[in-house]
This record gives sequence, structure tokens and C-alpha cells, in this order.
Amino acid sequence: MLLSMDDLSAKQLEELSQDLRTLKVELEQALAASDQSAKPVDLEQPIGRLSRMDAIQNQQIAKASRRNHELRLRLVLAAINNLEGGDYGLCTRCDGPIDFRRLKARPEARMCIDCARESERS
Repeated sequence: MLLSMDDLSAKQLEELSQDLRTLKVELEQALAASDQSAKPVDLEQPIGRLSRMDAIQNQQIAKASRRNHELRLRLVLAAINNLEGGDYGLCTRCDGPIDFRRLKARPEARMCIDCARESERS
């Protein structure tokens, strides 16, 4: 099911396309920057036990952040693919249109706000 022009205008689609491409670059840069901080902590460092614990905790936080960036990048790439295929802006749950304001906030959104809320309650 393709969106009608009433759902998203050509101008809105272009704006969202640019948002997705900008977000893709930002996520790729964040992933590249996080490479070093997610590496294993050298436990043989001549530092105190608390400093080592801090380093391990920071590493775990960096790994979690990296996983979140990787997931979001996959969603962004899927959204770009949907945009190019003409299926962008459709809820994967109800097949209805996703509101432009939601897509501006999260251009990689896969569900309309109602389905997303219902999904979170489940």
C-alpha cells in the first residue's frame, strides 16, 4: 500500500529523506568514534582497583550505547530502503500512515503512534 499525496507531500518526503540521510551519517560517525571506548579493558594496567572498575563500567556503557546506535542505524537503513521502494511512512502493524510529526521526531519509526503505544503495553 502506497501513501497517497494527502498523507505525505513531496516536500515532506524530501525533508524526511534528508533527515534519514543525515541521521545515517551521524550514526555511522558515532559508531566509528565508539570503536576505541568499547574495546576490552586491559586488566594489567598499573592503576588502582577503583580506576579499573570505572574503566570496566565505562566500557559497558560504551558497548550499550554502541548496540543502540547499531540498532538505530539498521532501522534508518530499512527506512531509506522503504523510502526508495515507495513504502515509507506506513505502519508495519496496521498498514496505516504514520503521522509526519512522528516521522520528523523519529524518521526511522516503523509504527504509528497508536500501534507503538499498544506494542509497548504488550
